[in-house]
Amino acid sequence: MTFLKTGRSVFLAATALAIAAPRPAVAQAASASGDGAALFTMKDDAQSRWASPENHNGVKGQGAKANAGLKGNAFDTIPAHGHVDLLNIDGPGIVQRLKLSVKDRSPEALRAMRIEMYWDGAKEPAVRAPLGDFFGTAFGQTAKYENSLFKDPEGRSFAFNIPMPFRKGARIAIYNDSDKPVSHIYYNLTFQKLDKAPDNMLYFHAYWHREKPAIGKDFELLPRVQGRGRFLGVTVGVRPDPIYGKREKGQEVLHYWWGEGEVKIWLDSDREHPSLVGTGVEDYFGSAWGMTRFVTMNSGCTIVNPDERYWSCYRYHIPDPVWFHHDIRVAVQQIGGGPLDQVRQLLRDGAPLKPISIDEEGSFVPLMMMKNPPKLSDPDYPEGWTNYLRSDDWSAVAYFYLATPTDNLPGLGPVADRLHDL
Repeated sequence: MTFLKTGRSVFLAATALAIAAPRPAVAQAASASGDGAALFTMKDDAQSRWASPENHNGVKGQGAKANAGLKGNAFDTIPAHGHVDLLNIDGPGIVQRLKLSVKDRSPEALRAMRIEMYWDGAKEPAVRAPLGDFFGTAFGQTAKYENSLFKDPEGRSFAFNIPMPFRKGARIAIYNDSDKPVSHIYYNLTFQKLDKAPDNMLYFHAYWHREKPAIGKDFELLPRVQGRGRFLGVTVGVRPDPIYGKREKGQEVLHYWWGEGEVKIWLDSDREHPSLVGTGVEDYFGSAWGMTRFVTMNSGCTIVNPDERYWSCYRYHIPDPVWFHHDIRVAVQQIGGGPLDQVRQLLRDGAPLKPISIDEEGSFVPLMMMKNPPKLSDPDYPEGWTNYLRSDDWSAVAYFYLATPTDNLPGLGPVADRLHDL
């Protein structure tokens, strides 16, 4: 992976995320030297293009024609239940950057709009996600942040810097699934037209879904995908069920904590047990003992709102690639935790839960390995932090590269599912 850092900005070499196998050692050594060769090495076949409302599809010599070139078409509109193509071109190339802003940034609008991307004339999209969630923040919310893939500098615009190569063509569209039009959508999409697509390239994919799994069932961050590729990471939104703890505004309630579950990744024919496993949600996202708001280049939480009960976090596997050669599945366990007296109170309040382990002053008690585990009501139940299975409202956008322009995952689903209890 080649990075060129200037302040907080990060330059990603155009094909660094798009190649399916590690580069030769010589190439890795050259990029590590820090000479920035990617910035001043001329590509003979590359043609730089910008697509915007002022020049749809970035046609050579056809920009700024409206209103005598004086900002005659700065934005597009999307009718109710309509769409606008940000790009629709033939031939090989690489999409590199998209900056987009919309006038209506309400949660309803950002969840009702969806972004779709199609590669090489495929009938099914490789990318399908609600607009706001795709750009790294769940629940149709906005936040100020910048990381290695996405940024929203002032909480009112969206941008990505992700190389997305294609061989025969690309189409990127925004759909408006609401009953009212989107009056202003501004965008600038940067891409390169090439004579030939990169060798051994992978196609960019993104998949969003939402579910409240039953107790004891993992939430699949990425359902099983078949093929060869690279798991790039996730944006995750969690709405803890209020039955697991009432919280008055500004009052800390420890038994509200939902994030004890482990993230697990099944690789290349793994079935019962995964190859990769973490130690807890906050550990996976780069924090510890709960999560407050933080933003780093490859992990963070852009939204933490315990009063309204929602968290939005991200993790990108850029410095730690996750390759797969046959298939992959990514899931997170639904596990909460709290002191014994609080967990007992939850049970008395009717919260559905199942104790699974106890941290008794540093001595771990795995209840699931016991033939006759103690009950919470037992007077001699061990004192300590008690982890328990629970059920919450989860959503996630999984980002990944795949050797094929389509995948085996289902469609986005009805807009009502996206907007429910928003």
